[in-house]
Amino acid sequence: MSEAENHKAEAPIRKRRVIYIPGYDPFHPRRYRELYRSESAAQAAISGYAITQKPRSGQGPYGWSVEAEIEGVHTSAEVQVLVWSDIVKSSMKPTILATYLDLARTAWAYIGSGALFRLMRLRKGPVIAALYPVLFLLGQLAIACAVAWGLWSALAALIHPYAGPLALAVIPPILMWFRRMDNKVFAYYLMHDYAFSARSKGANLPELEARMADFGAVIFEALQSDAEEVLVVGHSSGAHLGVSILADLFRKGMVPEQGPVLSFLTLGQVIPMVSFLPKAERLRADLHDLCQQSRLTWVDVTAPGDGCAFALCDPVSVTGAAPAEGKLWPLVLSAAFTQTLSPERFRELRWKFFRLHFQYLCAFDRPGDYDYFRITAGPKTLAARLGHRAPSKSRIEAPVSKFTSRKAA
Repeated sequence: MSEAENHKAEAPIRKRRVIYIPGYDPFHPRRYRELYRSESAAQAAISGYAITQKPRSGQGPYGWSVEAEIEGVHTSAEVQVLVWSDIVKSSMKPTILATYLDLARTAWAYIGSGALFRLMRLRKGPVIAALYPVLFLLGQLAIACAVAWGLWSALAALIHPYAGPLALAVIPPILMWFRRMDNKVFAYYLMHDYAFSARSKGANLPELEARMADFGAVIFEALQSDAEEVLVVGHSSGAHLGVSILADLFRKGMVPEQGPVLSFLTLGQVIPMVSFLPKAERLRADLHDLCQQSRLTWVDVTAPGDGCAFALCDPVSVTGAAPAEGKLWPLVLSAAFTQTLSPERFRELRWKFFRLHFQYLCAFDRPGDYDYFRITAGPKTLAARLGHRAPSKSRIEAPVSKFTSRKAA
């Protein structure tokens, strides 16, 4: 940053626009409003500050307004959620057969390209998370086939040899029963998630590109407002959407020199799951361009305790998208769940993998420098609050991806 930009980033702020990009999530964004309401109240009680929210007025994306008294300063924030849940819903295959076809295509996309084995060199947790729905769905199919085989043998022995094939009729209802139980195991949900990017081998679907252009217009509008900081937050799959949207804005000259401080916070990112695929040329170009922007502060927060994220993996460097010189971002930091959550709380959450993946948006009972609600509602910009931190010593930066070709949108 220039000296003037540094001064602007360090100055106390009272008005902020927060633009949240969710991950692959088919649910209504009100769940994020309720999560923010309950968890901000819990964090405020722990940390000794005041924070309230109310419905957002006016046009535009779904959101809410926040008023806070943090570190002796009264601040206000407008939070907006950029919704793509309709695209997510439409990508979720309605039939069991279609899901199993997606399974085959996704496995081939990652195994056939070699991406899976390179991802395992980064973090095994998210790779295991990716294999989980494959193994679980294959296990369900194996159980259904085993039941059918047993029934086939019984029918052939007790009724007639030609009655055996009738047993195949039990396979569909068994698989349908497993699917009805998926709200407990999330195998279908995760399969659809990984298949979403694998279907096009890392390229964005046209409908997603169109939605990302709409999201860019929302951020551009915020950059014309009287806010002192525009904070873009990308969680999980929303992180790589944020990278591409912001890179587009910079390439189009839509980030004003004299405007709000622009900050980008990525949480629990899974960028390598997409950027390592052969046709993710657009995302690799976006990573390459965004990491060099001096009018931006980009902080990437993950935690080794989050088995669904590529914890402490610099998404630019491991993808092989870093320039030879001039790389500025991201600043890779750890949320250190084992330190910021009490032993009792961490034990309670340890095996709740999906809940831990959302912990970045929740209260910590032993908070450190990372506090989602101070970042989104406090009087300091992202640069002022976390920019002084040294990057995590455990970060992974070695280039691993086999595919490094780039092509901007």
